[in-house]
Amino acid sequence: MTRRLGLALLPLALAACATTGKDSKPTLTHHPLPQSQQQVRVRPPKVSPYAPAQEDLSKRGDYVAGGLFRPGVADTVPDHIPDVDAIPEPEVRDEPRARTGNKDYAVLGQRYDVLDDAHGFVEEGQASYYGNKFHGRRTSSQEVYDMYAFTAAHKTLPLPSFARVTNLDNGKSVVVRVNDRGPFHRGRVIDLSYAAAVKLGYRDRGTARVRVEALRPGDHAEGPVVATARAASKPLPPATPVAPLADPPRNTDVTLQVASFGNVENARQALSLLQGAAIVSAQLQDVDVGGKKIWRLRIGPVSEALTSELAARVVGLGFAQPQRVRE
Repeated sequence: MTRRLGLALLPLALAACATTGKDSKPTLTHHPLPQSQQQVRVRPPKVSPYAPAQEDLSKRGDYVAGGLFRPGVADTVPDHIPDVDAIPEPEVRDEPRARTGNKDYAVLGQRYDVLDDAHGFVEEGQASYYGNKFHGRRTSSQEVYDMYAFTAAHKTLPLPSFARVTNLDNGKSVVVRVNDRGPFHRGRVIDLSYAAAVKLGYRDRGTARVRVEALRPGDHAEGPVVATARAASKPLPPATPVAPLADPPRNTDVTLQVASFGNVENARQALSLLQGAAIVSAQLQDVDVGGKKIWRLRIGPVSEALTSELAARVVGLGFAQPQRVRE
């Protein structure tokens, strides 16, 4: 019986062997990736070590007539210096305009016309920065101000837009995203975030002489200003040489007041800016007002024929329209 069962199973065994023979084995073919694809390594995007700022509800509102936020409260900055090299600069890209902050407006009696197109926009002047007082407060575009991100406030650039800001005294540069309005202090052209000011090296000074260049997608990461500064390793001269204005006649008594300062260092920096633009009659006058000393930045006396040209040059440097004074 056992022998017969073995014979009966033999054809099945042979049949099984026939299905696993050498000729019927499936062929596995390896298709290697192209060499170019094998070498591609995706680098993760740079992420800031500082958590994004959250809105501080206690900082809503509190405007005074004219549009300033808590002018009687001094701004402060953290004691520690942020690691600005670890903070990524914003990617320059096309973004839709913010629903707020892009209409013409007036602050402290001065009217500002928002630019329709920032292409080719370049200006030079004094930069300041803002910190704890505004950290967590909504900007003019309704984004939350984050002093640990590279952002800026500007009076007329579209919101949002992008700009390269270069410190003309040391050649340092940073790309910022403009998402707020300001600064509304005379003689200043842009307010940078705390981190951006640290990046440009003027945290302790408070202000710096800068060039602001609007950026569009595709613009080179480093403009000619930065390249020139790094090559020369010295302070940059004014981009466009200007001829000094002639000495005024003695029989004129027109004087232009550009600004007044409660800090002598800021006053001297503003004076240096005018002198660098070949306004040779610029001067500082210190006076006591209410028991406090202030420094008035003035031009003159100058002849009537020169006032229009001087005023245009002053405004081009980022100051407000100078006022005539007669003494």
